[in-house]
Amino acid sequence: MKVYFDTLGCLKNLSDSDMAQGMLEAAGHSIVTTPGEADAIVVNTCGFIDDAKRESIDEIFTMAEYKDLGKKLIVTGCLVQRYAKELAAEIPEADAFLGVNDYEMLPAILDQLSAGSLAERTYQREAAPDALERESRYRKIGAHPYTAPLRIAEGCDNHCTYCIIPKIRGSYRSRPIESLVEEAERLAAAGTKELQIIAQDTGCYGKDLYGKPRLADLLTALCRVGGIAWIRLMYCYEENIGDDLIAVMAGEPKICHYIDIPLQHGSGKVLREMNRKSTPDSIRRTLTRLRTAMPDICIRTTFMVGFPGETEEDYEALLDLVEEQRFDRLGAFAYSREEGTPAAARADQVPEEVKQDRLDGLMTLQMEISRSRNEALVGTVQEVMVDGPDEDGRSMLGRTRRDAPEIDDGVVFTPLRDHLAGDLVRVKILDAFDYDLEGVEVEDEPAQ
Repeated sequence: MKVYFDTLGCLKNLSDSDMAQGMLEAAGHSIVTTPGEADAIVVNTCGFIDDAKRESIDEIFTMAEYKDLGKKLIVTGCLVQRYAKELAAEIPEADAFLGVNDYEMLPAILDQLSAGSLAERTYQREAAPDALERESRYRKIGAHPYTAPLRIAEGCDNHCTYCIIPKIRGSYRSRPIESLVEEAERLAAAGTKELQIIAQDTGCYGKDLYGKPRLADLLTALCRVGGIAWIRLMYCYEENIGDDLIAVMAGEPKICHYIDIPLQHGSGKVLREMNRKSTPDSIRRTLTRLRTAMPDICIRTTFMVGFPGETEEDYEALLDLVEEQRFDRLGAFAYSREEGTPAAARADQVPEEVKQDRLDGLMTLQMEISRSRNEALVGTVQEVMVDGPDEDGRSMLGRTRRDAPEIDDGVVFTPLRDHLAGDLVRVKILDAFDYDLEGVEVEDEPAQ
């Protein structure tokens, strides 16, 4: 069968889809790029917060319109892992529902659908300890994989009081270093230049396998893979950023001086009630250690506003931390009441309008900080990875080492010649905006 994948949510979902596609191709199916040419459509959903749930439901119904053309519809991902039976009752248009631990069953389910002999519609198995390791061997590498996620672990042991991920993805399970190096080598051979290191908490890597965190050792090994130019560290909790990790980041040229640290809040009271291990003081100490070792480091973070019981004083503590630390990149979202979590059962929920006002205030502050940070780059020469041509046909789009694909700033630049996605060029920054830069390619000036 010809199969189209519609993937929503985070990089971990994208990784799941890559592996599922590889399994299907190994079983004789083919992957197509539009739903119109497919025999079957797979919607890989996100179920993290309310907005993501709504987007997933809307997308399922959008893809269900193709049922009139005789196509099969399969829904998978985090939303299914949480609500498979409820979804099956409410969405009869879908032929099957598979949770996040059921991708290996997908080829057989497609065969059964083709033969009209599907045994059951819903699947929600528990995670097998070696599932990620086994499934990763099937990973499909895209046609232009110049940037690619490398998922080093599955699951989470942190049990933050607002988060449902441990119940969806299971406990933390690291992959062996040797396996990850082999996958990186396959990616590099296919043209990957940038690796995005991902997990629910990358800093925990190795604790379950080796008895202690070994992210620094893994990064060192990945730096030896030929063809990889940039390595970017995502989703690293503050309490797991040790001196060994900082030393490797500072000393290995391939590792971008960039780190994504989901801090979640700036109030000690709120952090405790979230069951976070960080404190405002530990956050400040870790950020100082990073900036001392790498003065040019770009720090991305994520904050939540409106957690149950969050007072104006708590919110002001968050704003004070942001103003003081002036994070280079910052994402934020309003607390979403997730059933089955301790925070959802609290009676002191913050009103929606208050949450929205606080979110708007935080992002207004960050916009000013972002523009200031960008203006400081005017006149410098930056190494830029090309993402592709701009819509005007004369300019090109790219990113500095300070920017992760899809979520961070971009650079619009005038090129000296044609370039392919993944090419590395030097760009002199001529102008700066709230979230983007503008420049021109140069040849005779070193990157700064």
